[in-house]
Amino acid sequence: MTTALEVADWFLGSIDRESGDSITHLKLQKLVYYAQAWALALQGRPLFDEELKAWAHGPVAESVYRANEGSSWNALPAPKHLPEFEPEIAELLGEILASYGGFSAKQLEQMTHAELPWKEARGNLPPEARSNNVIKKETMRSFYAELYAAASDGGKEES
Repeated sequence: MTTALEVADWFLGSIDRESGDSITHLKLQKLVYYAQAWALALQGRPLFDEELKAWAHGPVAESVYRANEGSSWNALPAPKHLPEFEPEIAELLGEILASYGGFSAKQLEQMTHAELPWKEARGNLPPEARSNNVIKKETMRSFYAELYAAASDGGKEES
């Protein structure tokens, strides 16, 4: 199984830097989160074992946080080594980057804050309160599987 850091490195190494694309720490955390969420929903298994926490600014993989601590709001550099994944995982990560990579870090933060997995993990905490509450993998799986099913149905319910 892969690690959250390897997924993060894949995103950092796969953006189109020549066209001016960049990823901040905040944005990277959200891309890692969405990769895990959609792997759970579409492949029925996690990409990595690490738990994601419901921090004030959205989902966080602590290993990715520690690796990029101190980067503030600056663009993160490309990794020294681009991880290689089996085709199914590489395809999923490419789809996540294509779907979510165009959003700003703050837009991604707002998106995760509006979705059930983060909201459930946060409970009644004030918006800026510190938290190490775990975002449940089962909640992620079911929430994004339902989103996928609704999109696949074209948003139409059978009569």
